[in-house]
Amino acid sequence: MFNSVPAEKRLLIDTGSLVETNSDQDLIKFDIIVEALGLLDYHAVNLTDEDFEIARNRGLLDNPAVRFISPHRTGETAAGFQSRYLLNNEHVTVSVLTFDPDKSPTEQIKEGFVNPEEGAKTINILIVSRCDEEVVSSIAPLGIVDCIVCPSEAEEPMIIGSPNRRPLVFSVGRYGRYICRLQIEKARVRDRFKFKFTAIPVNEDLEKDAALVDLYKGYQQIIRDSNLLERHPRYVLPDGLKYVGSQSCSSSDCHAYEYVEWMDNAHASAYATLEEVGSQYDPECVACHVVGMDYESGFISEQQTPLLKDVGCENCHGPGSKHNEKPHEVKTSEPKMTCIQCHTPEHSGDYAGNEDTFLERIKHWTEPNAPGNVK
Repeated sequence: MFNSVPAEKRLLIDTGSLVETNSDQDLIKFDIIVEALGLLDYHAVNLTDEDFEIARNRGLLDNPAVRFISPHRTGETAAGFQSRYLLNNEHVTVSVLTFDPDKSPTEQIKEGFVNPEEGAKTINILIVSRCDEEVVSSIAPLGIVDCIVCPSEAEEPMIIGSPNRRPLVFSVGRYGRYICRLQIEKARVRDRFKFKFTAIPVNEDLEKDAALVDLYKGYQQIIRDSNLLERHPRYVLPDGLKYVGSQSCSSSDCHAYEYVEWMDNAHASAYATLEEVGSQYDPECVACHVVGMDYESGFISEQQTPLLKDVGCENCHGPGSKHNEKPHEVKTSEPKMTCIQCHTPEHSGDYAGNEDTFLERIKHWTEPNAPGNVK
């Protein structure tokens, strides 16, 4: 995707928020992401407050393979950078600056962008840590910013406001599902530029990069060697409940039909899909492919708790120990998982809007019971 643009005409920037927390797994992930961005020849990586602290604590700020930028003016990172390009036989300087409107006055933006020489062509791109109409309205009158890049809580990138206004304002999306392409062209109006914004989906059809595949396999090995799965924190279940496995529901006197139907759907082989891609030791993945990993008596490992592999009865219906002892007197109870706890935009991007289709795939109950009444 990057190579579709000649190297001398492209500028690759990551806008930050590399990980969500400072958990052991996210810290490992942070190191791998930084290495991946270096392999992809990114020109700059913006560090949010949280990113900056992690990078500094892990000694990554002086990584020669990656240029970090950050609104922190500590001397360890620059707030921005410049790069020069040839556009229609004219040299154009693209300046990228990071800015935190909650910590710095708007006037400081003028200081961050280097004043061009007389007659020089410049394009100024501002990456902000917070973006709302108040922030945009305070920046626009400066008259020096061409584009404002906003963080986003939405999965998809989007232009905010009119695509024709200046500065052009857009958000970058989340979860790495899209690459935002900002194509700069010379406008018909003298000394003006026009911007074409495109959100390009990152899908499985893209050609694999051997170096990145090896890096990810290395990440999987680090996760396994760190023993994060068995170290995963687990809570005590209420009222002495325990997980007992889906097989305990298969009695001919109880839920034999439902058990046989469940055995034929994708949930019953959920753990095997992790083994196919080498992710069976990754707690972030395993949690949604087994029973009760967040609780004592729940899944620990394939060796210790083989009966709790896969997405089974107790994921949705709750721990079954007391119900199995007195099936006609005691109903299953919390904790019960819902679909959207695992089918999130990050892990299951096709789920939203297709809920009925997904539900039909795992149907294992007899009608006329409605899907909402099966618990």
